[in-house]
Amino acid sequence: MALLSKKDANLILDPLADNNPITIQVLGICSALAITAELKASVVMALSVLFVLGVGNVVISLLRNVIPSKIRIIVQLIVVATLVIVVDQVLKAFAYELSKTLAVFVGLIITNCIIMGRFEAFALGNGPWKSFLDGIGNALGYGVILIIVGFFRELLGSGTLFGIPVLGDPIRKTGLYSTGYENNGFMIIPPAALIVVGIIIWVQRSRNKALIEEA
Repeated sequence: MALLSKKDANLILDPLADNNPITIQVLGICSALAITAELKASVVMALSVLFVLGVGNVVISLLRNVIPSKIRIIVQLIVVATLVIVVDQVLKAFAYELSKTLAVFVGLIITNCIIMGRFEAFALGNGPWKSFLDGIGNALGYGVILIIVGFFRELLGSGTLFGIPVLGDPIRKTGLYSTGYENNGFMIIPPAALIVVGIIIWVQRSRNKALIEEA
């Protein structure tokens, strides 16, 4: 981070921990529930949001002085929709099967609370460089949680990572399955994501008592 001032570095680092958009701000929960049954889908969604939020924040920042206040939400939606279309077309061109799995959820990036929130709260009031760092930081914070949740859900629910068996063969009872271990089917349904996110929130607040809200 030597190339960045402490304040600029915090724009990237804060959302990774003590100001995480999912576990602290409680935004973007829907996708955390919906697409994290597989690690591959989690990684692709994280990269998609990284592109959309990083580029989108810069575009909104560049336009901030010419966007009429009354139509700023419409302009923001147009910007994010354009970027989402780019992501969707790239996925269809290079990862068609995955694009079919994520089709609905990639479209819902348009209304992702994290993206619209950063456009409105930060990009409209700051320059392109700071807006870019803010977008990258919040997208990374979002992506890290998705990847952690996807890792545990796929590993415990299917015994695989990126579709590759890592615990053995559940049919032939090799590897860990030879000890009587069975995949936990509960982990591949959406409520399991809430439990994993809840555990992450508990760990965060155990490490930093300042994050615990007073009753």
